Amino acid sequence: MRSLKLTDFLPTTKKEVELRGWDELDVILFSGDAYVDHPSFGAAVIGRVLEAHGYRVAIVPQPDWHGDFRDFKKLGRPRLFFGISPGCMDSMVNKYTANRRLRSEDAYSPDGRHDCRPEYPTIVYSQILRQLYPDVPIVLGGIEASLRRLTHYDYWQDKLMECILIPSGADIISYGMGEKTILRIAEELEKGRSIGSLRELPQTVFLSKESEIPGGIRQDDIVLHSHEECLRNKKAEAENYRHIEEESNKIHAQRLLQKAGDIYVVVNPPYPPMTTEELDASFDLPYTRVPHPKYKNKRIPAYEMIKHSVNIHRGCFGGCAFCTISAHQGKFIACRSKESILKEVNEVSQLPDFKGYLSDLGGPSANMYGMHGKNLKACERCKRPSCIHPQICPNLNTDHSALLDIYHAVDALPQIKKSFIGSGVRYDLLLHRSGDEKADRAAEQYTRELITRHVSGRLKVAPEHTSDSVLYLMRKPSFRLFQQFKRVFDRINTQLNLRQQLIPYFISSHPGCREEHMAELAVETKQLDFHLEQVQDFTPTPMTIATETWYTGYDPYTLEPVFSAKTPREKLAQRQFFFWYKPEERRGIEQSLRRIGRPDLIRKLYDGNNRTTTRWQEEPGDVRGRNRRDERPHGGDRRQHQQNSHKNKPRRK
Repeated sequence: MRSLKLTDFLPTTKKEVELRGWDELDVILFSGDAYVDHPSFGAAVIGRVLEAHGYRVAIVPQPDWHGDFRDFKKLGRPRLFFGISPGCMDSMVNKYTANRRLRSEDAYSPDGRHDCRPEYPTIVYSQILRQLYPDVPIVLGGIEASLRRLTHYDYWQDKLMECILIPSGADIISYGMGEKTILRIAEELEKGRSIGSLRELPQTVFLSKESEIPGGIRQDDIVLHSHEECLRNKKAEAENYRHIEEESNKIHAQRLLQKAGDIYVVVNPPYPPMTTEELDASFDLPYTRVPHPKYKNKRIPAYEMIKHSVNIHRGCFGGCAFCTISAHQGKFIACRSKESILKEVNEVSQLPDFKGYLSDLGGPSANMYGMHGKNLKACERCKRPSCIHPQICPNLNTDHSALLDIYHAVDALPQIKKSFIGSGVRYDLLLHRSGDEKADRAAEQYTRELITRHVSGRLKVAPEHTSDSVLYLMRKPSFRLFQQFKRVFDRINTQLNLRQQLIPYFISSHPGCREEHMAELAVETKQLDFHLEQVQDFTPTPMTIATETWYTGYDPYTLEPVFSAKTPREKLAQRQFFFWYKPEERRGIEQSLRRIGRPDLIRKLYDGNNRTTTRWQEEPGDVRGRNRRDERPHGGDRRQHQQNSHKNKPRRK
């Protein structure tokens, strides 16, 4: 790898600005994450896109928000605007577990430190900048602003919150993947337009008085229930989210309007999905692919996870109810070209600690590359949030051939010993038989090559649950498909004398899930000889259908009531069933099974070796007898939502 100089990075200090010979900056970006100059980190992407079009850009990573605000003053006033990218994850998901406990580390901060960013940095940074520079435009971007663009439920404050523009005092939101939007904003401001006049730009959100809404409230606008109505009526909040999700996943979306107080939040429809050429242009920018030198000898956990991986596409058509990928990236797949992918693989191979192993050659979902509608005119009329739920759309081309071609081209490179697939695999796509002979053969070939060539001993997949009723609300396939995939996995391993493991992910306390469902999950996974490790409680995160169902108690599409476990006692009562095999959990599980009227499952879990337990009267939801230390998260605590703006490995599917 070539020797890097400070000027190879976007400047972060006054000295670095001067080293470039600049006496003024056009755009200053404030980031809640450490500055890693890599296409997986949103602030770096936005900065490089603007730089490529001639703008002078600097990044202030993780500014100190205490005291005299010197980090907010050190680079002065930009000529065009301040941009705020609070981080690759929602700050509260990044900081806290589903039990509202501090995570073990902040993955996007040096050495995993927790004191490098505030809660809700979008609001904190924006308010400070508005105080210091009241006349300079402020543009919000990134996952936190994007998914808080309308009234939303905030789990950590346990309340509905209004569009983040209102408390932040910022001018405009660039939502979703922001390359095209941020460039357009810069170009319009360069022409001399005011930030308040930018009302027509796609994929933006702004505030407006009713009399100043461009074109007025039109017949084709979708006017959502107001913020105040949602505060009064949970069913109104649920009903809003059907429209919000549908318009996030349509090719020809409608404008959304929501009143909050005496103003309207206006959400302009998104841009069409990026073309291959546009996506290549973003990934081919001159990233150094390493953290800024200021972090020398410091570990940034998220970077360590992705530094030897390559992202090959954006978007996900799975539509999982608990996932924000489609809300942020959309359901339509945008693919990089083989040439661009191979170029990045070569760059990764030049890193000094690269040993020939790619940790991931994937995307939001590992095996959606190159997939799209056969009849695109039908896709233009579609508003389904998922192309594969409740069944795979007959118009979807599920051919894995293009993806196999990528794998073969990468594996043929002399510097690559092995490429692993670390992103989540949709096994329902692998098992689907469309009747297209070529596509069906490719699915079989992909399955075999995945298992024999691209697994590092453990293949992680995400059935999420075993109950069909819960899985339907999750928008995940029946557990029978997982069992079918396991048989394929075991057969191939036996044939080739491989000793690999299939590692399933599961979620407890998802809307619609009751203790009985978790008890049945314990029995079914025991019968498959699993001792579960990769599990977590459902975490409500902004702008997901599951979160709105959890908060409101209604399915946004049917407005039918849905039960959710909400109290710590209810959640612990569900989670204990993941760990039926732990001796310290047995007493509590047996008591719970008797309480819910399922003592028949005790024999199935414990093979008839039913020890005598202490009998005492239990109240509904009582979990006495549980070891209190087990209130901590178990196993791999997966961060939902995470999709971050430009992270290679967002929430696995």
